[in-house]
Amino acid sequence: MRHRKRNNHLGRKSAHRGAMLSNMATSLIMHKRIFTTVPKAKELRKFVEPIITVSKEDTTNARRNAFSKLQNKYAVTELFQTVSQKVGDRPGGYTRIIKTGNRLGDNASMCFIELVDFNENMLTESTTKKAKTRRSRRGGGSASSAEKVVKTDDTKATNKESSKKDAPKAKAEAKVKETKEVKEPIEVKETDTKADVKVEESPEVKRSEAKEEE
Repeated sequence: MRHRKRNNHLGRKSAHRGAMLSNMATSLIMHKRIFTTVPKAKELRKFVEPIITVSKEDTTNARRNAFSKLQNKYAVTELFQTVSQKVGDRPGGYTRIIKTGNRLGDNASMCFIELVDFNENMLTESTTKKAKTRRSRRGGGSASSAEKVVKTDDTKATNKESSKKDAPKAKAEAKVKETKEVKEPIEVKETDTKADVKVEESPEVKRSEAKEEE
């Protein structure tokens, strides 16, 4: 049972556990990212974040408190000169744990623990993220349809205005074409009313005419 068991002892005595967390905190401040197991990273986060909060005020007392935990003067100078200036606007949550899977030997869960403000790749991704658009059955379709209706109305209005403006020009061009196109006069050929028609006379008519001549 874990009644009133507040911290993970990590299988070590208190002196060994404190020295290990101090060394890991020093490595995290100097290198900004370390690779360890998930239980150690969770305990390290509880150990190092109060130290970073103390470093926001650069005073002698704050430096002595940080040195009593870290036991490394180079880590203290790095903490107060670079880390505290970059983390000054953040109200907490200075570290991030990224799980990487299990270790091959003993199948222990492994992770990276890093200082949030020193991972430039994650910072650029967060700034370049697009704004999320809400899609719902009620609101999303109506908004898009309304935008489409507005666009169609605008296009119709522009087409009407352009047609009104172009109407007098079209009329003037039509009149000019009518004046240019002159109808050619149709030549009417006079046809003879009395056409030369050759009628073959029958033999009886020829005989009667010959008798009359005699």
